Amino acid sequence: MSEALVIIPTYNEKENIETVIRLVFNQQEEFDVLIVDDSSPDGTRKIVEILMEEFPRRLHLESRKEKNGLGTAYIHGFKWGMAKGYEYIFEMDADLSHNPADLPRLLEAVKTNGADLAIGSRYCKGVNVVNWPMTRVLLSFFASKYVRFILGIPIHDTTAGFKCYRRAVLEKINFDKIQFVGYAFQIEMKFKSWKYGFKLVEVPVIFTDRTAGQSKMSTGIIKEAIFGVLKLKLISVFTKYPKG
Repeated sequence: MSEALVIIPTYNEKENIETVIRLVFNQQEEFDVLIVDDSSPDGTRKIVEILMEEFPRRLHLESRKEKNGLGTAYIHGFKWGMAKGYEYIFEMDADLSHNPADLPRLLEAVKTNGADLAIGSRYCKGVNVVNWPMTRVLLSFFASKYVRFILGIPIHDTTAGFKCYRRAVLEKINFDKIQFVGYAFQIEMKFKSWKYGFKLVEVPVIFTDRTAGQSKMSTGIIKEAIFGVLKLKLISVFTKYPKG
C-alpha cells in the first residue's frame, strides 16, 4: 500500500477513466487510486472493476447510489482514505484536465517541502489554461480574484480542484459542517485549511480542458460559488478556528 491516495470522483467518464488510471500508475512515485462513482449509467464502474483485476492492491472503488455532488464524493473519499491510513490524499478530476504527471510535484510540496496543502494552480504564474474559450478563462480567472478579495485568502487559484492534502488537514476539518457540495466546495476547503493555520502552497500546472465526455459545469454551480463566498465570509466572522 502506498502512503498517497488519489481520489477521482466519476459520473459518466467511460471515455477517460482507463487512461487517467493508467497514467497515475505510470508515475515513478507510487500512488493508490480510489474511484468514487455515483452510479454512472454509461458503464464507468464496469471499466474500473475490470482494471481492479489488473491492479488488485492499488485500485479501489466506492460506488454511491446516486449523484450527490462533487463535495460529498470527495468527503466520502477522504473518510475512506483516512480510515485506511493514508498520509497524503489528493483530489483529481477524471477528465484529464489535471495532468497525472504533476502528482509527484504536488506530493513533493507536502511531503518534502513543508506544505500542508499543495494546490495545482492555473494562475500563480500567468494564466495556464488550454482549450478553454476566452469567456470561460475570464470567468474562472476573475472568480478566483473575487474569492481572494472577499475572503482574504492568499491564493491565486482559489477554485482549483487539483490538490494534495496532508492527512492532518483533513483530520482538523469537520466534514459535517461543510456548507457546499459543488464548485464552492473547493473554495471552502481551502479557506478552512487556511483559517486553521495550515500552510497552503501553489504549484504551477497547465490545465487542459477535457477532449472527451461532457463537462459538469452549470449555471447553478457558478451561482453557488458567487453567493457561497459571501456566506463563507459571514460564517467566518462568528467562528473560531483553533490553529492546526
